[in-house]
Amino acid sequence: MTPPSVLNLSASLMYATGKAARRTLSEKLSARGLRLWHLTVLTLVADLGPQPKGVLAARLDMNASDLAKIVKDLADAGQVECVRSLTDRRRVDVRITPEGRRALDHLSADIASADDDLLTPLSEAEREQLTSLLRRVQTHHEGTGSSAGFRVAAHARQP
Repeated sequence: MTPPSVLNLSASLMYATGKAARRTLSEKLSARGLRLWHLTVLTLVADLGPQPKGVLAARLDMNASDLAKIVKDLADAGQVECVRSLTDRRRVDVRITPEGRRALDHLSADIASADDDLLTPLSEAEREQLTSLLRRVQTHHEGTGSSAGFRVAAHARQP
């Protein structure tokens, strides 16, 4: 049982809820042979277009060698490909494939199901309010540089 004083600490509540969300989504992804990082990289490349590995690693605050392993897994599954940049032939970009887009489409139901599991006690209006508030907090911390993880807002979309 969580001590009552801890229930008054927003950071503790967000941490515990984040762990529950990660666990739920990870279970759904592992059933498809994926990890959360696979989904994260695939989604980022789908949203922003082809990206160099170094840029992806920086945006995700991830070690470059760890990112290379994730990209290799996705490439082996045919969901991304590494191609020479059209603007700089020295650069190799990670690009989503049609198979990767199909995989994301299939994962949408798993993601929605994970959200539903996590947010079961909330009404639809409360879910929208929570999402709005979390977005606002995330945006604030992205702007101050005090937030690890996605740093996509500060970067322009690559062609």
